[in-house]
Amino acid sequence: MGYTSRPYTNVLNRLKEAGLRPTRQRLALARLLFEDGHRHITAEQLHSQAMTNNIKVSLATVYNTLHQFTDARLLNEIVIDSGRSYFDTNTVPHYHFYCEEDGMLSDIPAETVQIAGIPNIPTGTELASVDLVFRLRRKRAAQDAA
Repeated sequence: MGYTSRPYTNVLNRLKEAGLRPTRQRLALARLLFEDGHRHITAEQLHSQAMTNNIKVSLATVYNTLHQFTDARLLNEIVIDSGRSYFDTNTVPHYHFYCEEDGMLSDIPAETVQIAGIPNIPTGTELASVDLVFRLRRKRAAQDAA
């Protein structure tokens, strides 16, 4: 059995490349976040998933780790409102649909959206990113029929 078959190899390398010390809790949370493809997750959802997987970690540690991963550009934070943020493992530029009824967040490829113009950026600053969330709700007829 070679080194590449070890269960934490991919996330270990990812943390090291991002300049983060691979603590036991970071490794465990990174494995939950990154091993099943791209996803959107809240801190509470990740904490619940950690508990289900017998990973002993506090909600505060989950929040701290998610913000450390975001600062290291391993994740993007999508702020839906003052009380709800999702963390996105897909760090390639893209946008989102957000369904207000069920809280589902889904990706929109960047090339499918056209932005006609960007306002003048203040002197001494540069554009870091554009966050665009299309908020959706079901049409009244569809709600009444359900």
